[in-house]
Amino acid sequence: MIKTVLTFMTFVCSFSMLAQDYFPKNDGVATKNTNYTAITNAKIYVTPTQVIEKGTLLIKDGKVVASGTSVSIPKNSTQIDASGKSIYPSFIDMYSDFGVEKPKRPAGGRSSQYDASRSGYYWNDHIMPENNAIDQFKYDSKKAEDLIKAGFGVVNTHIQDGIVRGTGTLVALNSNDDNAMRILDAKSAQYLSFSKSVKSNQAYPSSIMGSMALLRQLYYDADWYAKGNITTKDLSIEALNNNKSLVQIFEAGSRANNLRADKVGDLFNIQYVIVGGGDEYERMDEIKAMNAPMIIPINFPDAYDVENAFLASTLSVHDMRAWNQKPTNPKLLAENNITFAFTTHDLKSAKEFKSNLLKAIEAGLSKEKALEALTTIPAQLLGKSDKIGSLRNGNYANFLITSGDIFDKKTTLYENWVQGYKNTIENSGIVDITGKYEFTLAGEAYEMTLSGELSKMKAEITANDKKRGSKIAYADDWVNLTFTTQDSTKQEFVRVIANVDANKNLTGRAILPTGAEMGFYAKHSESKKDATSKKEDSDEDKKDAVATVSPITFPNNGYGFETLPKTETLLFTNATVWTNEKDGILENTDVLIKNGKIAKIGKNLTERGATSIDATGKHLTAGIIDEHSHIAAASINEGGQNSSAEVTIEDVLDDTDINLYRNLAGGVTSIQILHGSANPIGGRSAIIKPKWGHAAKDLIISNSPKYIKFALGENVKQSNWSGGRFPQTRMGVEQVYVDYFTRAKEYEALKKSGKPYRKDIEMETLVEILNGERFISCHSYVQSEINMFMKVADQFNFRINTFTHILEGYKVADKMLEHGVGGSTFADWWSYKYEVNDAIPYNAAIMHDVGITVAINSDDGEMSRRLNQEAAKTVKYGGVSEEEAWKFVTLNPAKLLHIDDRVGSIKVGKDADVVLWTDHPLSIYAKAEKTLIEGVTYFDLKRDEMMRAQIKQERNELINDMLQAKNKGLKTQPIKKKEKEMFHCDSE
Repeated sequence: MIKTVLTFMTFVCSFSMLAQDYFPKNDGVATKNTNYTAITNAKIYVTPTQVIEKGTLLIKDGKVVASGTSVSIPKNSTQIDASGKSIYPSFIDMYSDFGVEKPKRPAGGRSSQYDASRSGYYWNDHIMPENNAIDQFKYDSKKAEDLIKAGFGVVNTHIQDGIVRGTGTLVALNSNDDNAMRILDAKSAQYLSFSKSVKSNQAYPSSIMGSMALLRQLYYDADWYAKGNITTKDLSIEALNNNKSLVQIFEAGSRANNLRADKVGDLFNIQYVIVGGGDEYERMDEIKAMNAPMIIPINFPDAYDVENAFLASTLSVHDMRAWNQKPTNPKLLAENNITFAFTTHDLKSAKEFKSNLLKAIEAGLSKEKALEALTTIPAQLLGKSDKIGSLRNGNYANFLITSGDIFDKKTTLYENWVQGYKNTIENSGIVDITGKYEFTLAGEAYEMTLSGELSKMKAEITANDKKRGSKIAYADDWVNLTFTTQDSTKQEFVRVIANVDANKNLTGRAILPTGAEMGFYAKHSESKKDATSKKEDSDEDKKDAVATVSPITFPNNGYGFETLPKTETLLFTNATVWTNEKDGILENTDVLIKNGKIAKIGKNLTERGATSIDATGKHLTAGIIDEHSHIAAASINEGGQNSSAEVTIEDVLDDTDINLYRNLAGGVTSIQILHGSANPIGGRSAIIKPKWGHAAKDLIISNSPKYIKFALGENVKQSNWSGGRFPQTRMGVEQVYVDYFTRAKEYEALKKSGKPYRKDIEMETLVEILNGERFISCHSYVQSEINMFMKVADQFNFRINTFTHILEGYKVADKMLEHGVGGSTFADWWSYKYEVNDAIPYNAAIMHDVGITVAINSDDGEMSRRLNQEAAKTVKYGGVSEEEAWKFVTLNPAKLLHIDDRVGSIKVGKDADVVLWTDHPLSIYAKAEKTLIEGVTYFDLKRDEMMRAQIKQERNELINDMLQAKNKGLKTQPIKKKEKEMFHCDSE
């Protein structure tokens, strides 16, 4: 009931703010409205934790004046009785593109572009801090209506394009005023991402690691610029420096990218607010360690349609678990005291927001935390707690009026007030007619059930146990109903118009298909609670479809560990031990593993507390080391420039890659993950141990030597694809090296002079090479280029560490030996491209016989699982002894990687990276029974067999849950088969 104290309509409740005070008024008188609006008898959530029962909310001029149980209501007030209703602060979405047109890719395709298209700005088009969302903002009334209906009152919008995107704008969803009122902050935050702008064809960066390197260099350049060391104007850097005091919001979009963004920020003491991907639950300890506030989407995946058994067999356990586990993400964030706000980002429509939010609450998120994530937290993160996010005195009058608990699916949102303006969602004065009805018409008895939102009602009508087709519309206490007649062969309808009385009964007229009219009366036969009981039961059934949450494993796929394995004391007895040392192969020998190290080697060893493993008839070796691999990385090539020395594979390690596990199954315990061969000077390497289940950062070997990938040949000069980047010839490749190392020497000289210098990550890396602090692994094929690069190295007084591939190494082995470079080659790959035509399978043996340190590598995620067999080929091709052949995949690559003091042989004191083989390790019948890294068993053949059975069972359970979900009416998504890309040197 509305009690009118003054003769103003409710929505004219407020404002001196209808126009700027100094604007002329030419459409009427300039009298101010100084009235109040008092909403009484409501349950008021001033904040998620401050709740007033039967309180009054007093507002004026679009702001909260007071709230409480004994508020003094001024005489010039419009009073609204909200008995039985609840009031909440309106929601805030701090990551939106509302009112900003999505940038479009320019016409004409994506031709190669290597330089910036702008002058006076930063050298990279994808860095655009000078952009301001306010300059492109146009209020979108239609989208505003959808957001208002979803409960939102304020959005923080920006241009979703580029790596540094410029500033955002904080906007109230006030469709009654203009921007002078609704713009709360024209520059509310600065936005960043790893994604390039669609408006520019500039090639760099072409990878996530390139984006990370670009951001680092940008921050160094901004500091250099701020100190007045650049005489030219750079509008981008000026804007970046001017925006430093703003909230920095970084769209990461996944658990892995969250950590990558935080890593960049930490280097420069910048605390990003990180937009996550909803998969944070997979590594909650790492997410917590970031100490970063987050913005979390709730675009939970639908169940897959798994009725087709063949398609269902292509689904990964990880993807199936995501449907089951993702709704728990907000709960786990809250339990770990991680500050987060919710966003509608990634939802197809704001209409999906509430249903997904309720899923999160059903999965265990408290309602208090849910409300905080939509109100006080985003306000706090934006530094606007004194204006939005709560109903404290002085804040904007942004609030929701509901029929009850806002997080109850039966609750109706009646109104969403924004800056004191009322937006009606559902008429709170209309009679709720949901429920069951009975009526008789033309001698036939009917039953009718009305359900759904009052503005979008559904009618189900039955007669003689047969359902009739029907439609209903309800407004202003009048019902318009249409339903089909009993004769289904005819398209004939009965039309009803009826008024609702105080007891929810319907009284009116019915018009039959003949045109005859008669009285209509439908008696309301049960309460809303009773009428919705079936729906509630159905909802409970839907909950049950996903009630059992799969356990999270590390990594979160079928072969992950629920608990990470620990270091053990193990005693291998009676093994054939391949030491790779002067002792050679020892028969019937024991090896003790203790504290992650090889503790003892001998016969008849004993150790209290050790687990004894009978290795009779089996072979124990050092773990295989793959000198050249491209597994376990999110990207491999940064080919946007002819040098990418500033990037590092360590930034993009992927700890979830199943190839890590498969490598363990092949006895691999150390790997160099190399940059690709897209450019003459590639990126820096990551030397890892495949510690399955551990986080990416923990895979990297501690204090590992520094490496970088260089490349020669067809790939770098872009022989096999179109490209306009220099170099285009083998001669040009040489000039790239000479130019870069000359510049590096000049850079170092300036750095040592004590004069100011601009820190250049790329030059810093090349200086490390010149000083022998970083080693080169060079992709190579043709003898002329191999000779050329050794001459360049001699010119600049550094040594190349390894020629990898080196398929013409047999032609220049003497010169390689003289230079002191090693060779890491294939056993028998050949002729897969023109420059490989002269490859021979005797290459490894010839280089070895000359005295070069030779390794066999994989460069392939599949071959890396059977490097033991690749090593065996050198026995066949070239007559290499079995012991020396085994060193090609163990001790020799350890030497090439400068880690042979730790791994590569079975020697007391070295890391316990060992493999127990079922047979002779060079045999095609040999299997890795156990693979240990630092005394931890990461692969065990028996566990693998057990896991296969468990995976089969889990798949069947998840498929059954998804079938139940579909049968219960939940949405499903089609299965799209995914093929995991195997990275190689030339992968994009």
